[in-house]
This record gives sequence, C-alpha cells and structure tokens, in this order.
Amino acid sequence: MALPLLRRDKRTVAASLKAECSRPDGRGVQLLSELLDNVLSPKRPAAEAEAIEWCKWLMAGGESFDDFCKTVRAYDDATLCGLVWTANFVAYRCRTCGISPCMSLCAECFNAGEHTGHDFNMFRSQAGGACDCGDSSVMRDSGFCKRHRSTSSSRIPSVPNELMMMSEHILPRVILRLVQHLRDGYSEPVSDPSTERDLQKTLQQMEPLISLLEDLTKMGGAMRSILTRVLGNHQIYKDLSTGDFCNGEKTFAKKNYDKYLAALKGSGLVSSEERSVTSVLDQMAGASNVTILGATTGAGQMDSSDEEEQDGSQGVGKRKRVKLCNSTKDPSIMDILKHKCFLEEILFWTVKYEFPQKMVTFLLNMLPDQDYKIAFTKTFVQHYAFIMKTLIKSHESDTMSNRIVHISVQLFSNEELARQVTEECQLLEIMVTVLLYMMESCLVKSELQDEENNFHVVVNCGEPLLKNNTYWPLVSDFINILSHQSVAKRFLEDQGLLQMWMNFVSFFQGMNLNKRELNEHVEFESQTYYAAFAAELEACAQPMWGLLTHCKVKEMEEYTRTVVRYCLDALQDWFDAINFVDEPAPNQVTFHLPLHRYYAMFLSKAVRCQQLDLDSLLPDQEMLMKMMVHPLQIQASLSEIHSNMWVRNGLQIKGQAMTYVQSHFCNSMIDPDIFLLQVCASRLDPDYFVSSVFERFKVVDLLTMASQHQNGALDPEHERSMLEGALTFLVLLLSLRIHLGMTDDEILRAEMVAQLCMSDRTHSTLLDLIPENPNPKSGIIPGSYYFENMLSAVADFKAPVFEPGGSMQQGMYTPKADVWDLEFDPIMVILRTVYRRDVQSAMDRYMGFLKQTGKFDGNPWPPYRERAFLNPSYKGLMRILHCKTLHIVLFTLLYKISMDHQNMSEHILCMVLNLIELGLDNLPEETIEEEEMFGEERCSDSWFHATNIGTNLHHVINHVRVRVPETAPEVTREPPASTSSDTTGAQSSNTAQVFSLVAERRRKFQEIINRNNSSTIHTADVRPKTSKWTAPNSTPQLTTTILEVRESMLSLLIKLHHKLSGKQNSYYPCWLEDSESTSRLDPMQQIHGDGTTAVERILIKTAARSRQNKFSIEEICRKVAPPTPPKKNISDKKALDKEERRQKARERQQKLLAEFASRQKSFMETAMDLESPDSDVAMDIGSSERQDSETVYDCVICGQSGPSTEERPTGLVVLLQASSVLGHRRRSTEPKKLPTSDEEQIYPEDTCGTAYDVRITDLQRHFKDSSCLQSISIGWEGGVYVQTCGHTLHIDCHKSYMESLRNDQVLQSFSVDKGEFTCPLCRQFANSVLPCYPEKNEEKSLWLPYNNKTMQVLIREVEEQQEQLGMFPSVTNLSKEMESVMKDIRSTTQKKYIDYGKIPGSPDNDFLFMYSVARLNLELELVHRGGNLCLGGASATSKRSCLNQLLHVLAMHMRLFRIDSAYNPWARLTRLTQVIDSGICDDEKPDVPLLYRDVPSLLMILVLTMPQELHKEHFTCIVKVLYNLLYTQALATLSVKFNEDEREAWKNSGKLQITGSSEKSCEVLLSHIISELSKGKIYCANNTDQPSMITTTIWSPQTLEYSIQQFCLPFFRTASLLQHHLFSDDLPSCQQTEEEFGMLASFLGLLPSSLHSNDEINSSSCLEWPVAALDIVSQWCSEVTSVELHSEQVMNLLVQDPQWSLPCLLQLPENYNTIFQYYHRKACTHCSKVPKDPALCLVCGTFVCLKGQCCKQQSYCECVLHSQNCGAGTGIFLLINASVIIVIRGHRFCVWGSAYLDTHGEEDRDLRRGKPLYLCSERYKVLEQQWVTHTFDHINKRWGPHYNGL
Repeated sequence: MALPLLRRDKRTVAASLKAECSRPDGRGVQLLSELLDNVLSPKRPAAEAEAIEWCKWLMAGGESFDDFCKTVRAYDDATLCGLVWTANFVAYRCRTCGISPCMSLCAECFNAGEHTGHDFNMFRSQAGGACDCGDSSVMRDSGFCKRHRSTSSSRIPSVPNELMMMSEHILPRVILRLVQHLRDGYSEPVSDPSTERDLQKTLQQMEPLISLLEDLTKMGGAMRSILTRVLGNHQIYKDLSTGDFCNGEKTFAKKNYDKYLAALKGSGLVSSEERSVTSVLDQMAGASNVTILGATTGAGQMDSSDEEEQDGSQGVGKRKRVKLCNSTKDPSIMDILKHKCFLEEILFWTVKYEFPQKMVTFLLNMLPDQDYKIAFTKTFVQHYAFIMKTLIKSHESDTMSNRIVHISVQLFSNEELARQVTEECQLLEIMVTVLLYMMESCLVKSELQDEENNFHVVVNCGEPLLKNNTYWPLVSDFINILSHQSVAKRFLEDQGLLQMWMNFVSFFQGMNLNKRELNEHVEFESQTYYAAFAAELEACAQPMWGLLTHCKVKEMEEYTRTVVRYCLDALQDWFDAINFVDEPAPNQVTFHLPLHRYYAMFLSKAVRCQQLDLDSLLPDQEMLMKMMVHPLQIQASLSEIHSNMWVRNGLQIKGQAMTYVQSHFCNSMIDPDIFLLQVCASRLDPDYFVSSVFERFKVVDLLTMASQHQNGALDPEHERSMLEGALTFLVLLLSLRIHLGMTDDEILRAEMVAQLCMSDRTHSTLLDLIPENPNPKSGIIPGSYYFENMLSAVADFKAPVFEPGGSMQQGMYTPKADVWDLEFDPIMVILRTVYRRDVQSAMDRYMGFLKQTGKFDGNPWPPYRERAFLNPSYKGLMRILHCKTLHIVLFTLLYKISMDHQNMSEHILCMVLNLIELGLDNLPEETIEEEEMFGEERCSDSWFHATNIGTNLHHVINHVRVRVPETAPEVTREPPASTSSDTTGAQSSNTAQVFSLVAERRRKFQEIINRNNSSTIHTADVRPKTSKWTAPNSTPQLTTTILEVRESMLSLLIKLHHKLSGKQNSYYPCWLEDSESTSRLDPMQQIHGDGTTAVERILIKTAARSRQNKFSIEEICRKVAPPTPPKKNISDKKALDKEERRQKARERQQKLLAEFASRQKSFMETAMDLESPDSDVAMDIGSSERQDSETVYDCVICGQSGPSTEERPTGLVVLLQASSVLGHRRRSTEPKKLPTSDEEQIYPEDTCGTAYDVRITDLQRHFKDSSCLQSISIGWEGGVYVQTCGHTLHIDCHKSYMESLRNDQVLQSFSVDKGEFTCPLCRQFANSVLPCYPEKNEEKSLWLPYNNKTMQVLIREVEEQQEQLGMFPSVTNLSKEMESVMKDIRSTTQKKYIDYGKIPGSPDNDFLFMYSVARLNLELELVHRGGNLCLGGASATSKRSCLNQLLHVLAMHMRLFRIDSAYNPWARLTRLTQVIDSGICDDEKPDVPLLYRDVPSLLMILVLTMPQELHKEHFTCIVKVLYNLLYTQALATLSVKFNEDEREAWKNSGKLQITGSSEKSCEVLLSHIISELSKGKIYCANNTDQPSMITTTIWSPQTLEYSIQQFCLPFFRTASLLQHHLFSDDLPSCQQTEEEFGMLASFLGLLPSSLHSNDEINSSSCLEWPVAALDIVSQWCSEVTSVELHSEQVMNLLVQDPQWSLPCLLQLPENYNTIFQYYHRKACTHCSKVPKDPALCLVCGTFVCLKGQCCKQQSYCECVLHSQNCGAGTGIFLLINASVIIVIRGHRFCVWGSAYLDTHGEEDRDLRRGKPLYLCSERYKVLEQQWVTHTFDHINKRWGPHYNGL
C-alpha cells in the first residue's frame, strides 16, 4: 500500500492522509505508519533529502511547509527569547538588569531593551550560550525587550488539534530514526583515527535530520510542547526503541538495540572489574579516611601503576600513581545508566559522540519549554557522572568542556531548578563524588616532610587532567550551584558531603612541592606550577568563597562552626599523614595549603560577620604551633627566592613567588596565610613566635653584637636581604588589618591607594589589580558604583594627552595630594607588589610629591602610619611588640647599625624603628609608672627585666658576652675589670648572657608541650642550655668574649640621630626649648621626612609615654659629646675625594660636549619635534651663511665638516615614499562620512586623483601624446614625496655604514637590502641619500628693479637659455649619485603611476614624472602649511626641506630632454606665431591648446629646463608670462559658467571700454574672449541645457574679481614656494586670507612694490603683456576653436578648477557600536562570505578581509593589495573586531592604536572588556596629521614585516 503512495504527489498524499487520520477508525494512522516505514526505513540513508521532504509535507498536512510554520508560529505562547548561539558569537551582559552573573542577551534583544546608563558590556561568547530575555529568574523584567515583556498568553488562541495531529504521529518516528542512526554509527573510539573519522561521518549524515528538528523548535511554544511530549513519553520509547514495533524490521531493530546495550555497558563511573577489586579493598580497609593510603594494612593494597607516558619528559610524570581504597562513594552514582525515554537516550548519545554542536543546539533550543527544562535538567544530572567520565577520556577536552558548560550554565543558573535537582537527584553528592573520582586518577605519594613515612597523597600537577584544566566544567558547575543559598545550606548541613569535600581539598594540600637545588642548576624547569595555582584557585578557593558568601549572617553560625571543625580534623589528619612533629624539612616549600586557608577564611568570617568567640574555634597550643609552621615557611621562602637563594631552580620558582601575591590569587593565598599567622601569634607565647620567625628566616647567627659571626645556614651575600625580609614580615604581620577589623570600604580604599601609589593606572588595570572575591556572586562587583565612588574619592582623572610626535597616552588615575599626605602606606604597597621595583617606584613618586608640595626636600623614608582599629579578639597580637626576645633583637640591631657592622642597611633600620614605634603606639593597658616599683633587685634576666618596650627603652646594658670567631677584633681586648673575677653570674654589673634565639624557642616549645601534657618541669632545668648552645655545623673556632656596651636603646637612638644627620650633638629635646608638657607635641605632624625625623618622632613619643624615659633622654643629651670617632674623618675625607672626583668629571664632560657641539647643534635644531611651526631659527639646509663662498656640511658619521664637492659629495639623509594623499582631496570642505547603513555610499569620482586621471585621458583622446604629457601633472596618486631629518653625511661614509648594517646580525625592523637605514644621529627612518649640489662661487643676482631690463629683453634671454642644449654632465661621483638617487625616486612608486604615455618607456613619461615630483613636493608643503601662505615665514617642513637639492637633481635630468623649438610653449606664450594649417597632416593629432594646459605644470617645466643657477629676474619673467595665460584661462572658465544673457551683457560692456589701457581691463579681455570663443561651438551646449545651468550667482564685477583671484591663488602659492626655495626669500605673511592674493602678487614681482597693502588690489593690474594682449588672446582662443570637438568636451577641458580642500580621513561616527553592528556581520564584496577579521580603509571606506585567504590575489592578501591601490603602499585600516587601527607602509606594518576610547579614556583592544567606546577626536586628528605629513615611519616605533599576509 505504501509503495503506490510513494509514487504520488507529496502534497496530495499528505492532504488525504491527514483527512484519513482525523477519522476515528484508525485506518489513516495505519497507512501513515506504513508509509513512514518506507520513508524512514533503516535501509535508506538516515537523512536523505527525499525522506526529509516527505516528513515536511506530511507534517504540514497538504499545505507548504513554510505556510505551516507561519500558522504554527501564530500560536507561540513563549515569552522567552531562548536564542542559542555557539562560540565567538557577540552577545551582551547587563549587570544592572542581571540577577544571575551568567545572564546574557543577544544583540537584537539588547538593542531593543532599555539599557542606557547601565553597567553593561559586549562580549564574545567563549563556550556558547542562550539569550535570557524574558526569563525573570535570571534578569529583572525592566531589562526585557519589547518582544519579550510578558504578554499574557490568554490573548493567544489555543492550538487546534488537527493542526498538530500529523506532527504528533510523525515526530516519534523521526526521533526513532535519529536514535537508530546514532546507535548504528557508533563504535568505541580507539586511538585509531579512522574510527574518529567514522563518528564524524555518522554525524555529518545525520545533520539534515537534526536541522529539521531545529527548524521545528524555532516554530515556537506549540511545536516545542509536542516535541517535549514525544521526547519524554516512557510508553512511546518502550514501544519503539526495543525493536518489537514492526515485524519486517525486527532483525535490524534487534541488532540495533544490542549495539545500544553494548554502548551502555561502559556508562558506569567505575567498570565492573574495578568495582569487584574496590569492594575487596573496602572490606580490608574499613572506613579509613580517604586521604590515607591503603598501605596502612598491607602492601598489597597500594595498587601503583605507571602513568601513561604522556608527560614522560617531565620529572613529575615519572612518579608512580596511587590508587586509594575508599568506601565513601554512593553505589547508585557509580552504576550503569538506565534509559526510559527518548530524551535520555538522545542525551546519552550526545555524550558518547562528545557533544556535537548541532545536537547541543537542538537540545538547548527546546529550553524555553518549562516542562522540557525540568525533564532535561534531571536527565542531565542523571548522566552527569557519565559525562565527566567521557570528558576525562576525550581527545578534544577543550571543545567538549565548552559545550558541557554551554548546557549546564543554562540549567544550574536557575535557583529553583538547582534546588529541585539537588533534593530529588542528589546533584551535590554526584558532583563531589565525580570530583573525587576525577582527582583520584592522578594521585601520587606526597614527598613533603618525612618522605619515608609520609602516607599523604596529592594530585600530580603534571597530569593532563590538571595541566589541561579538564576539571574546569565540573568545578564551574559546582561553583554555580553553590551560589544559590538553598543549595549551599544543604551542602553545609550534610556532614558526609563536608567530609568528602575536605578529603577532596586535602588532595591539593602540599601539591607541587619545590625542593631547593643546592649544587647545580636544575636540568628541566617544570611548568607545573601554572596547573597547581589554577587548580587551587578554581577547585578549592572559588567554592570556598561561594560558601563564605552565605556565612555572613548570625543564623549561619552553626554551619561555620561545623566547617571549622572539619577543617581542623582534616589538618590533624594531614599532620599525622606527613608525620609532622615540630620542625619543617629544610629546603622544601609548597605554596599550596588549601586546608589552612579554608580554616583561616571561615575563622575570619566567624569573628567578623557572626561575632563568634575566637577562642571557642581555636585548637590547643600544640596544634597552633604546627599550623603556623608551613605558612611561615612560605613567607621565609619568599624572602629566600627574592634573595636569589633558589636561583638554581630556574625562573619558574620566581614565577610561583609572584603568582602567590598576584592580584587574582592574593586574597585566596597570601592574605589567609598572614591572617592565620596573626591568629597564631596572638595566641602563642610571643618569645616563641619571634624566635621561630628569625630561625625560619635563617638569620639567628646574624643577631649577635659581635662584629663578626659564623652563619651555618646562609651565605654572607644573602644575610642582609634575609634579615630585611624577616623584619619586613614582622612589620607586615603587626600592621595589616585586612582580616583584623577593617571594613570592606576601608579594605577597598587601602588596596586602591596602594596600587595608585605604585604608578598611575588606567581604570581597567586598576579593576584588574584590586583583589576581588573570586566568586562572581560575592557582593562587591568591581566596576560597581561602590568602586567608582571610592575611586573618585582617592584619585584624580588625568585625561589622555595627545602630542603629534608623542606616544598615545590613555586616561589615567593618579592619587590625590591628600592621599599621598595621609594615606600612602608603604606596608600595604610591600604586601601587594609583584615586582620589587614597584616599591621603589612608589617611594620615588612619594618623594616627587614631597618636593613638589615643599613638605620635604631630602630623600624621604617610608612614612609611618598609625594603624586602624584592631578587633578585640586579636589584641594578643600586640604582645609580640612587648616580649624580651624582640627587644633584644632590636637592641642588637640598633647597636650593630650604630657600630657600622657589615650587612646592615637603611631598610633594616627603618623596619627596626617601625617596630619600636608600633610598640610605643600599642603599650599594654597597665600604667607605665609601675616601672618605678621595679628596683635593680628585680633584675632576674640579665638583658631586660620587663616585657614593656616603654620600660626597656631606657634600660642600660653594660656588658654582653658574645661568641665570636677567634679572628674577630673583639677577642684581642682585655675583659673589663669589673667582670674579670666573675663572668658567669655577674648580674649586679648587668652583664648579659649569650642570647640564643633557637635555644629560647626550644625552651618555650618544651614548656608549651609540657603544659599540654599537664606535667610541669621547672624552667630552671632547661635554662642552663642557653649559654652552651652552638649553631649546628658551626666550626669549633668560636670563642666567648665579653663586650663592653654601656648603652640603652634610647642612647643608641640618639647616637643614630647624630649619625644620620652627620652632625655631632644634632639632637636636642624639643620640650626643653618649650617648657610646656610633651603632650602638646603631636609627633604625627612629623610624618614626612628621613631617618632623623623618624628618630625624633620616636623620642617625642617615648618622652610623652613615660617620665622615666623623658629624664633618660635629657640625661643622655646633657652628657658631654663623645669624641669624634675616627670614622667621621674618613667620611669627611671621602666627601672631599668625592667633590674632587666630581670636579674632574665635570671637566671631562665639558670637553666631550665641546667636541660634539656641532653635531649637537644640528641635531637639536632639526630633530626635536616634527611639528614646531614657531621655532625661532629655521635652518634651511645649504643656506646657512650666504656671504660664505661655499656651504659647509657636517658628516654625522665621520664628524668632519666641509663643502660638498664633485669628487666627494655630501648628501642629505632622506626618506622617499610614494604618496596618494593629494589624490584623496575633494572639492567639498566637509569630510565624507563612513557609511554605517546600506543606504549610505562613498563615490570616488569627486577626488583629485580621479579628476586628473579623467582629464589626461580626455586630452590623450584628442591631442598629440607628447604634448598631452606636458600639459598636466601626475603624481596625485603614487607620486614620490621626499623628506629629510636635516642631517648630512658623506656619500662614501654612508656606503660603509650600509655595509656595516648588512653585516650586523641584530634583527632590524627595516630592510637593509631595500636600502633602508636609520639616520646615524637621530635614528629617523630613511631609505636614500640626496646629493647636495656644490654651489658656484658666483653671486646670485639680487633683486633688480623693473626698469633695469625690459620684459622683451628678459623674454629673449629666457628663450636663449632654453635653446642651449643640456650638456651631459661629466661623469663624476656627484653625477653618479644624482643618477642613483633618481633611480631610487623612480623605484619608490609603482610602474602604473609613472607610465601615462601611450608608448611605454617613452622619454616623455620620464619628463612628466620628473616635473610632477617637484610639483607634488611643493603642493604637499602647501598642505602642511594649512593650504595657504598667510602665515608666511619658514614652516616646520621648510626647516627640514630638501627641495633645493631635489630641484637640482630633477633639473640636471630634465635638461637632457631637449624640447623641440616648434613645440616650445615659451614661443607660443610670448609672441604671435603662424597658425599651422590643421589640414596639412590629417593623421597627426594637434598640440594641446595653451588654454587647456595646466599653468603650474608649465612653471615647473620652464624652471627645471633652465640652466641652474637660475637668475631671479628670469624666474619673475616666467611667472609674469604664465600669469597672462592663467588670467586668460580664468576668464574663459568664467565665461562658460555665465548663462546666455550674462555672456551677451559682458560681451557688449567690454567692447565699449576699449581704450589705451584696455590690456589691463578685465571687462575688455572678458568681452574679447567671449567673442573669440563664440566662433567655435563652445557655448552651444550651454544653451541647450539652459535650465540646469541656471546659477544662483549674480555676476557683478566684485564677484568676478573674487572668482579670478581664487582661480589664480593656487598658482601664486606654488610659484611663491618655489621662489622661496630657489632664492631663499622669506615668505611674507598677512592677517586675513583676503590679503593673500595681493601679498603673493607683490612677492612674485607682479605688482610694483609702491602699492600699499590697504589699496584695493585688482587681479588685472598684475598683467604685463609681451605683445598686444588682444592679439595673443585671439591666438590662444583660436587654438581651441580650430580643433573640432563636441562642445561638451571643449567645456570639460576649458573649465579648470584648481581649488581642492585639504586632504582628510573619513568622518567616523561618535559611538563605536554603530560601526561594529553594521560591519562585523557584513559580507565581503569579493567573496560574499562574512570575513573572520573584517577591516575598513579609513581613507576611502572600502571594506576588506584582513588576512583573508579567500580574497588573495597573486599571494597578496586584500589589505596589502588595497594599500597599494588606494595609498600607493600606505594603508590605514580599522580592524572591526579589535577596535584598533593598523598602518601598512610598504612591506612593513604597525599597530597604531585605537581612535575609540571608553568613558575612562582607555582603549579596548580586541574588545575584551566590551565597554561602550566613543570617538576620541584628538587621537583621530593625530592619525590624520601623521597621514598627511607622511610621518608614520618616524613616530610609530614598533614595525614588523607583513609578508603580504594582511
């Protein structure tokens, strides 16, 4: 039955079947089923076009599929957009409207919504996503676009049954066919690539089928709900999938089903073999903790297998993997999957095929259906373990990761849904179990501490799983669901989960262990630290921050206590597992202690937000001592690394030290570590803590009062930096309040100030550098108003600066003055610096501020800041400042510094003073006065008898017993008499003992342990050890001697004051001058200053805190000044030597400067700024001193000075470049706008280059070629511009310089083979040398008055000089170089820009090219001067002008071309000639009439073909003659513009005025021209076209005069510039543009100088005719009328408009988004594809593909090709996807920067931040300026070759 149906028309069959199906008898369904058996038969290809067509027709039930789609869409009740996109799609995120941080909108919904003023950004999707518009669980309703604002679904009618009836029958079969195909095509991937290809093939075959399903999902809610029913129906799946539905297909279906079952077998997390082994192990191991190895009960359980050698080369890869015995996993999670509906099986296959994009998109397109979303989320969770197992094995884990997250982020961002699956589907348990399973695959035995007895296991960071971040999707999902409070609560309530999580975190505890290399440099530098830091941040820290976010309130305190308890248990287990007692293993460090950090952060939250009692959360003292060891070890190691003690471990160890403090890691790493140490310090015995610190930093041996010591642990060169490190750490520990009481506001402010003090920052850099909470849902989002307000409070915005020659600066934030004054905190800066140089940078900036404000002129010390509020829970921290151990260290260091012992530094003193001052600011509560109660009898300790620093400051220590090497100077001294009798117990004479920090620490440790064991041992028993202790490894030559000290800390401070100030008795107590009490003095007024200020401040504070100290200070100061120690003399002598040395150095410098004076002068004058029009002296090369017979040049290579000669010529360093800048000029003064819609277009017809091209083509069509090529200038496109830096060199020196560059191995940014080099003096880019013409010894004829020679005589002289044949110059070095540079000039541009003649290679071409080069350079100089000469003078360009030399070179070559006298324009210009009858030679075209010729071109030809040196009177004569022609052209052009009546009126009025002076009458000449030209048919075209020619201008004599002047001005300007360069005449200047004509006419000698400037200047008064004016004008007009041309052509040639506006780039829109939205999806005009990297030419607006292979022509990519066609090798392109501009110059290119900045004045290269960008017109002007002045090569420094690949 089905077969006949198949042969019939699809539409008819579909309609009849629909009718049949709607009957109740079920026959139609039967028929449909049979037909589908055939159409969707497994024997046919799954997605053949015929089958798809049938399905479409059948679903549509007789109408066309498109109509069916429209009908179904009408019933769409979905309010969600749900548009799904893949990677690289441009979407938007609005933080103002978003509830979830993952919300995103498609461009259409974003632009249709209301987001003005919101905090939004555009981003390129990394993994793909979907539009959330309309989803109120993810974003606020106010942000929805108009389409998705909840329209009530009641308005939409319900779907009629018959419409969807056919779809309901057909869809199950379509989906079944899809599933069958997936089953059939699958084979387990082996390493063999062919199976991978097979899988790809299966997917490709299936694509049309999935596309059909995708089309259905886009039909809207009605169709999606049908699909949901089909996909989720258990019965349909049961009936169809097992293969029992149809007899004919049974065998296939059975096989198909078996394949599916086979594939399903591997879907459990643990395979069956593994499961049996695990169960045995579980019984043996019992419920032991996961982190302990199974090896505890027997070696058989530790199943170690060698890692697959994927990373064999790395040392890490060779370690044995370890498998754990564990029993914590839920068996249901590990089981094989069971499927009950199509949706489940389709997801299963999607996973098996590693998430093909089409399948992912189809599954996501269904999400707007709410029922589907719930069902799909549950299915996804059910498959979660299987997904992750597949991911681990995948070869394409990156792509797969992105696609998993693409799905999961849509499902888990909704809190309600996440909560539901957590409760119903055990989502949390699955995630944690899978994470554990994942990490267990790469565990190794830890080598930390006791390698033999270590039972701890850690992840191996060399494994691909960690190296490639494979765990990322899972961790990302886990963080996402923990951001929902309900889910996080459930996690914290479940103790089993917490236990599993702590086990997971412990895998990272101690990973990536570093062992210090002591002998030789490590052979291979492992880069595993990247993986380790990423893993700790992503897998441990981010979930921790997620949980902490919910522990802010009091109600959650129980949860916090639970986490703290579990952390402590895990830590205790860890210490046991690594067999830790009390000492860390030497030379080892790991930066990864996540368990410590979890404990610290939850502790901080508990005290800060939940006001819990700290002591109730702390362990016993022994545990605290253990906990402090490893974080302290990291701090000491940081210091060791910066002291270069780990240098043999390679650069990677520095990388680790920097990453540890870097902004993205610091608040998850160093901050918790320091906080934990602060907690330990506040609760442990302070003496124990301080001695531990110094022992850990290995500086114990250094802390002796002897001048020499032996250090077993440190090399002498490391001692100073390690001691600095130890003291700095103590200051940090005692000063930081980040977790000890600062509010969020204060923390943000402190962070901001620290970063800004290091250097000015851009807004985005600052955002990046402020440590943010790594969890995106954690409250403060950087960039929020909160951040902005704080920024405006502490910083001033510095707008970007733009200098044409400077670098592109961005908008910066700089600290306000009062921030430097009151808030600059060096301690915070030290904590946050990644590079040590940043601390110095902050201090330099601070010094600059102090000098600028006049607060302090010297070299300041870091300012001391009083510390913020300290939370009472941590008050114990301050006990460290009041312990004897610290005081002994401080006393020792003060003594050592005052005695100038080695290895002491200013930084050490600064930190010592800082600690003393901190102690004074934090004195204990008990009153200071109780010290008086202590008599000398209380001296139980021979160093200090109290713990209070206030008391110990004035305590005098007389003698100290020290252990020194026998060579030390102290040994030779006799012991003082008072102690010689009894050295051991001489307490009465205050002899201190040898103080051993290590022994002290051991004693305290013993005490604490004993106290914990509740059995007390008297300290007296331990005490005797102190004096006997010797350093480990110490050599026996140490001897004990007694040192006489007789100092207190106060006396040492006063001595230091003397020492620092360099004066004796420099300190005098200020309160003695003012008898008022010390309390009136505010020591904090003395914050800014150097060491003396710091000492004074401490002494004032000391005196204010205690009477006893005040008296001691006075007493010390009253004592007679001690005799000056001999050292002082030495330093005085040193100072004298220094002064002498300085004097000598100055003299040497003077000599050097004198030697280089000439070079320096030339450099300073010429190479400073490219734009300095008002420079005082214009150095015109070659015209330094006119009275000298010859110009002298300095060679910048050999340094010799001398004239340029024929044999040894000197040349100017020049850059030749092809230029099309002038060709892009337009008539209109308004710049063209860049098109941003399809309606807008740019037409190139109105550009200067096009106009001249058209004109030359028209001329060549009608006139003789050789004549045409002298009638016009070329070079508007592709002309050669010559510029110089102004430096000269001998040409032979230049050749040897080039040779040395060729042999230089250093990679240069220029190509020496192409003749490129940089000027040896100023380093400006150049590519040729222009020879300087030796000046003849004859005087140039000065300006001669008019009556000297008549015009006739001058005309004859000019003609005679032209008649002289150009002598071929004798072959000299100079002539060779001139030829060589001419070759360079020719080769600079492309052949197509030179050959305009019809005969290729004809000399006429060369002639045209040469005079055009001169013309182009003059015209460009005019443009650089602003388009007119009103300013006059020497411009910046003429300061470095090489036109004089260039004209010599061109003239020499042009004189070789002899112009045949018959064609010499001079004759036709100056006398009446016999008109040749045109009938003589019909075949030959006539010459170009003079009225069609370009007058400036004639000027160039006439000047350059005259012998050089040219006399000025001849030049003026040429200009006068040419002006006559120009004036005639102007009148002829205007006559064409008149209408018939006006022409008649002017014709008649002129005839009436013919008198004697008629030769200078405008009206007469105009009348005559109109009469003459009327003889031809020139004005006919005018009459026929009358209406269109009507002009609004009414031609009065004034308008006529104005038009003539405007017509003549361009010629005047060119001629004036030429005169200025040829004869070095200074150009005059005028105030108003109206005066320019008269000013230039006088300058050129066309007007008698007797005319005053205020006289009305008439253009006709400049005329001076050599013969009767009317006759010669008649002759010129007859040339035009004698040639028979169409009147329109005559008009086009006759009407010349020499005026062009200045060249400019396209005008860009204000907002970058306008460009981006139009162009980033625009198809390329050549290949019709959307380019990957679209670009725009900013000169002409052409849209091109950057690097596009599709548009490549002859190995040139499109941008390079366009730069040659549009800019003769220079191209300026805006890259649409990056917002940056690139400049192509010849074979090189550079990234110029961006013309679009955000509101903070910053670029956004590659649109990474996606913030709105606005046009910065100043920057764009700079770009335009560089283009017009051809200075790209000089200003932009980073050039590279593009190899034609752009």
